[in-house]
Amino acid sequence: MPLTPEPDSALLIVDVQNHFCPGGALAVAGGDEVVPVLNAYAEAFAAAGCLVVADRDYHPSRTTHFAQFGGAWPAHCVQGTPGAEYHPDLKLPRETVHVLKGMGAEEDAYSVFQGRDLAGRPLGELLKERGVRRLYVGGLATDYCVRHTVLDGLKAGFAVVVLEDACRGVNVQPGDADCALSEMRAAGAILAS
Repeated sequence: MPLTPEPDSALLIVDVQNHFCPGGALAVAGGDEVVPVLNAYAEAFAAAGCLVVADRDYHPSRTTHFAQFGGAWPAHCVQGTPGAEYHPDLKLPRETVHVLKGMGAEEDAYSVFQGRDLAGRPLGELLKERGVRRLYVGGLATDYCVRHTVLDGLKAGFAVVVLEDACRGVNVQPGDADCALSEMRAAGAILAS
Protein backbone atom coordinates (compact mmCIF):
# COMPACT_ATOMS: atom_id res chain seq x y z
CA MET A 1 0.00 0.00 0.00
CA PRO A 2 2.86 2.38 0.68
CA LEU A 3 1.27 5.76 1.20
CA THR A 4 3.01 8.73 2.76
CA PRO A 5 0.31 11.25 3.64
CA GLU A 6 0.97 14.91 2.87
CA PRO A 7 1.14 17.13 5.99
CA ASP A 8 -2.12 18.88 5.02
CA SER A 9 -4.07 15.64 4.52
CA ALA A 10 -6.65 13.74 6.56
CA LEU A 11 -8.06 10.23 6.41
CA LEU A 12 -11.87 9.91 6.53
CA ILE A 13 -13.13 6.46 7.56
CA VAL A 14 -16.79 6.22 6.59
CA ASP A 15 -19.38 4.03 8.37
CA VAL A 16 -17.31 0.92 9.15
CA GLN A 17 -20.03 -0.29 11.49
CA ASN A 18 -21.45 -3.66 12.50
CA HIS A 19 -24.73 -3.17 10.64
CA PHE A 20 -22.90 -2.54 7.35
CA CYS A 21 -20.69 -5.63 7.68
CA PRO A 22 -21.64 -9.29 7.04
CA GLY A 23 -24.39 -10.37 9.43
CA GLY A 24 -25.59 -6.78 9.89
CA ALA A 25 -29.02 -5.30 9.20
CA LEU A 26 -27.80 -3.58 6.01
CA ALA A 27 -24.73 -5.66 5.19
CA VAL A 28 -22.42 -4.65 2.35
CA ALA A 29 -20.93 -7.69 0.60
CA GLY A 30 -17.31 -7.90 1.75
CA GLY A 31 -17.78 -4.89 4.03
CA ASP A 32 -15.46 -6.36 6.64
CA GLU A 33 -12.68 -6.68 4.04
CA VAL A 34 -12.00 -2.93 4.33
CA VAL A 35 -11.09 -3.20 8.02
CA PRO A 36 -7.44 -4.41 7.77
CA VAL A 37 -6.84 -2.04 4.83
CA LEU A 38 -8.19 0.95 6.76
CA ASN A 39 -6.22 -0.10 9.85
CA ALA A 40 -3.03 0.16 7.79
CA TYR A 41 -4.02 3.55 6.38
CA ALA A 42 -4.97 4.84 9.85
CA GLU A 43 -1.61 3.73 11.23
CA ALA A 44 0.22 5.49 8.38
CA PHE A 45 -1.73 8.73 8.88
CA ALA A 46 -1.23 8.68 12.65
CA ALA A 47 2.50 8.00 12.23
CA ALA A 48 2.72 11.01 9.89
CA GLY A 49 0.93 13.21 12.45
CA CYS A 50 -2.09 13.59 10.17
CA LEU A 51 -5.72 13.76 11.18
CA VAL A 52 -7.83 10.59 11.21
CA VAL A 53 -11.61 11.05 11.28
CA ALA A 54 -13.97 8.09 11.82
CA ASP A 55 -17.65 8.57 11.10
CA ARG A 56 -20.73 6.58 12.10
CA ASP A 57 -24.38 6.60 11.12
CA TYR A 58 -26.23 7.21 14.40
CA HIS A 59 -29.95 7.16 13.73
CA PRO A 60 -32.83 7.58 16.18
CA SER A 61 -35.16 4.56 16.36
CA ARG A 62 -37.87 6.55 14.55
CA THR A 63 -36.61 8.31 11.43
CA THR A 64 -37.88 8.97 7.90
CA HIS A 65 -34.62 7.31 6.76
CA PHE A 66 -36.09 3.88 7.65
CA ALA A 67 -38.56 2.01 5.43
CA GLN A 68 -41.20 1.66 8.16
CA PHE A 69 -41.40 5.47 8.36
CA GLY A 70 -41.37 6.13 4.61
CA GLY A 71 -37.64 5.89 3.85
CA ALA A 72 -35.57 3.60 1.66
CA TRP A 73 -33.70 1.44 4.17
CA PRO A 74 -34.34 -1.20 6.83
CA ALA A 75 -33.65 -0.01 10.38
CA HIS A 76 -29.88 0.16 10.98
CA CYS A 77 -27.25 1.84 13.18
CA VAL A 78 -29.79 2.90 15.81
CA GLN A 79 -28.29 5.07 18.55
CA GLY A 80 -26.92 3.07 21.48
CA THR A 81 -27.21 -0.35 19.81
CA PRO A 82 -24.41 -2.81 18.92
CA GLY A 83 -25.22 -2.38 15.21
CA ALA A 84 -24.18 1.28 15.41
CA GLU A 85 -20.74 0.46 16.87
CA TYR A 86 -17.56 0.32 14.80
CA HIS A 87 -16.55 -3.11 13.49
CA PRO A 88 -14.72 -4.72 16.43
CA ASP A 89 -11.49 -5.23 14.45
CA LEU A 90 -11.23 -1.58 13.36
CA LYS A 91 -8.14 -0.16 15.08
CA LEU A 92 -8.40 3.60 15.37
CA PRO A 93 -5.52 5.77 16.61
CA ARG A 94 -6.05 7.31 20.05
CA GLU A 95 -6.25 10.82 18.54
CA THR A 96 -9.03 9.88 16.09
CA VAL A 97 -11.80 12.47 15.79
CA HIS A 98 -15.20 10.76 15.94
CA VAL A 99 -18.09 12.12 13.90
CA LEU A 100 -21.78 11.15 14.07
CA LYS A 101 -24.38 11.74 11.37
CA GLY A 102 -28.04 11.01 10.67
CA MET A 103 -29.16 11.82 14.21
CA GLY A 104 -32.26 13.78 13.27
CA ALA A 105 -35.73 12.25 12.84
CA GLU A 106 -35.93 13.59 9.27
CA GLU A 107 -32.25 13.34 8.31
CA ASP A 108 -30.74 10.91 5.79
CA ALA A 109 -27.20 12.33 6.12
CA TYR A 110 -25.27 10.29 3.58
CA SER A 111 -22.27 12.63 3.65
CA VAL A 112 -19.80 12.86 6.53
CA PHE A 113 -19.93 16.63 5.88
CA GLN A 114 -23.43 16.49 7.41
CA GLY A 115 -21.96 15.03 10.60
CA ARG A 116 -20.61 16.61 13.77
CA ASP A 117 -17.87 15.68 16.18
CA LEU A 118 -18.67 14.77 19.79
CA ALA A 119 -18.48 18.48 20.74
CA GLY A 120 -21.05 19.34 18.04
CA ARG A 121 -18.70 20.92 15.47
CA PRO A 122 -19.34 20.26 11.76
CA LEU A 123 -16.70 18.29 9.85
CA GLY A 124 -15.85 21.15 7.47
CA GLU A 125 -15.05 23.45 10.39
CA LEU A 126 -12.80 20.82 11.99
CA LEU A 127 -10.86 20.26 8.78
CA LYS A 128 -10.30 23.99 8.22
CA GLU A 129 -9.13 24.41 11.84
CA ARG A 130 -6.52 21.73 11.24
CA GLY A 131 -5.34 23.20 7.93
CA VAL A 132 -6.48 20.14 5.97
CA ARG A 133 -6.54 20.58 2.20
CA ARG A 134 -6.52 16.96 0.95
CA LEU A 135 -8.86 14.14 1.98
CA TYR A 136 -8.30 10.41 1.62
CA VAL A 137 -11.64 8.59 1.87
CA GLY A 138 -12.44 4.92 2.47
CA GLY A 139 -15.23 2.90 4.02
CA LEU A 140 -18.83 1.88 3.40
CA ALA A 141 -20.47 2.14 1.05
CA THR A 142 -18.86 3.25 -2.20
CA ASP A 143 -22.16 4.09 -3.87
CA TYR A 144 -23.77 5.94 -0.94
CA CYS A 145 -21.93 7.52 1.98
CA VAL A 146 -18.46 7.40 0.41
CA ARG A 147 -19.81 8.89 -2.83
CA HIS A 148 -21.72 11.69 -1.08
CA THR A 149 -18.76 12.49 1.18
CA VAL A 150 -16.33 12.65 -1.74
CA LEU A 151 -18.62 14.87 -3.83
CA ASP A 152 -19.25 17.21 -0.87
CA GLY A 153 -15.50 17.35 -0.16
CA LEU A 154 -14.82 18.37 -3.76
CA LYS A 155 -17.58 21.01 -3.63
CA ALA A 156 -16.02 22.37 -0.44
CA GLY A 157 -12.70 22.85 -2.26
CA PHE A 158 -10.71 19.90 -0.94
CA ALA A 159 -8.53 17.68 -3.11
CA VAL A 160 -10.02 14.20 -2.64
CA VAL A 161 -8.48 10.76 -3.07
CA VAL A 162 -10.79 7.72 -3.01
CA LEU A 163 -9.01 4.69 -1.54
CA GLU A 164 -10.53 2.05 -3.82
CA ASP A 165 -8.98 -0.84 -1.89
CA ALA A 166 -10.67 0.45 1.29
CA CYS A 167 -14.23 0.75 -0.11
CA ARG A 168 -17.04 -1.68 -0.87
CA GLY A 169 -20.41 -0.96 -2.48
CA VAL A 170 -24.02 -1.83 -1.67
CA ASN A 171 -24.88 -2.30 -5.38
CA VAL A 172 -28.67 -2.07 -4.98
CA GLN A 173 -28.53 -2.19 -8.78
CA PRO A 174 -25.64 -4.21 -10.25
CA GLY A 175 -22.75 -1.88 -11.10
CA ASP A 176 -23.81 0.98 -8.78
CA ALA A 177 -20.39 1.08 -7.09
CA ASP A 178 -18.56 1.25 -10.44
CA CYS A 179 -20.88 4.05 -11.57
CA ALA A 180 -20.20 5.90 -8.31
CA LEU A 181 -16.43 5.60 -8.83
CA SER A 182 -16.79 6.97 -12.38
CA GLU A 183 -18.93 9.85 -11.10
CA MET A 184 -16.40 10.71 -8.38
CA ARG A 185 -13.52 10.62 -10.89
CA ALA A 186 -15.47 12.82 -13.34
CA ALA A 187 -16.09 15.33 -10.51
CA GLY A 188 -12.34 15.59 -9.87
CA ALA A 189 -11.51 12.89 -7.33
CA ILE A 190 -8.38 10.79 -7.72
CA LEU A 191 -8.87 7.02 -7.45
CA ALA A 192 -6.00 5.22 -5.74
CA SER A 193 -5.10 2.01 -3.93
